[in-house]
Amino acid sequence: MEYRELGRTGVKVSALTLGTMTFGEQNTEAEGHGQMDYALDLGINLFDAAEIYPIPPKPETQGRTEDVIGTWLAGRKNRDKVLIATKVAGRSTKIDWLRDETKLSRQSAAQINEALDKSRARLKTDYIDLYQLHWPDRPMRIFEGLEYERLPGDSHTIHDILETLGALVRDGKVRFIGLSNETPWGVMSFLKLAEMHGLPRIVSVQNAFNLVNRSYEIGLSEITYEEQVSLLAYSPLGQGYLTGKYEHGALPPKSRKTLFDRLGRYEKGNGPRAISAYVALAKKHGLDPAQMAISYAVSRPFVTSAIIGATTMEQLKTDIDAADLKLSGQVLEDIDQIHLDYPNPCP
Repeated sequence: MEYRELGRTGVKVSALTLGTMTFGEQNTEAEGHGQMDYALDLGINLFDAAEIYPIPPKPETQGRTEDVIGTWLAGRKNRDKVLIATKVAGRSTKIDWLRDETKLSRQSAAQINEALDKSRARLKTDYIDLYQLHWPDRPMRIFEGLEYERLPGDSHTIHDILETLGALVRDGKVRFIGLSNETPWGVMSFLKLAEMHGLPRIVSVQNAFNLVNRSYEIGLSEITYEEQVSLLAYSPLGQGYLTGKYEHGALPPKSRKTLFDRLGRYEKGNGPRAISAYVALAKKHGLDPAQMAISYAVSRPFVTSAIIGATTMEQLKTDIDAADLKLSGQVLEDIDQIHLDYPNPCP
């Protein structure tokens, strides 16, 4: 397993991160523990969670993912062997079940503090290695589309949010802070205000990056190079579509598409054509489509770690083995040609 520096921290993280959002919904506690055991044995040292997990988010399951990680940490007594990342929810017009007082999630000082304390309790740890803002507090469209769309409403200022996070770092509850689902303007604003006011510097941004969504390259990749903000790339498999398992309308039992039907962005426009082209390309070169997709993400110079997730041990083994795959120049050329034919069809 290759290890890369997380931001400017001097801390090295594995090129693959174990995503855990299936724990407590599609995976049982025992299965989650098995995945963490296997991942750690193969050199993965960063596990990523969130207060709203498992997915899909709902009040009756919220927090179960962190519970599963917490019982694993308590049972294995190996807290010093892993880096734990989790996230606080951003501004929502729907999620009102996260806090003791029923209210919509926001990134106020009170809500961030409450969220962190609850996460630490579920995770059974005194500190979080990487605490991330799951999505912005600003009223804007996120998770789908390339263009910026500002929505009505106010937000807590980035300066106020940074001050809140800074207090958590000073208190030893958090080691490092990061962003998720952020824009270039947002990342640079956090960096500028941290420098201006002597507040903690963000070390990472967790955004989607995969063969059918390379939008990170457009503006954010330069920030990675020039500011050393690590990309933790989520969804390298396009929520499973780039494995080929949904080709020709297939609905594998227990898959997310079959269970929840929440993956519409991969079924619009040129998405299906691009996905089929990448799957066919992998097969043409004798590669596993999932491994080709993961290897591509890991090979990008602006990617620090690609976040993988699985519901079966067979899937997890396939994904982790992708860390040893080096794509040939011809495969990379063919990938770029498909990207020219179908640029970013699934942002």
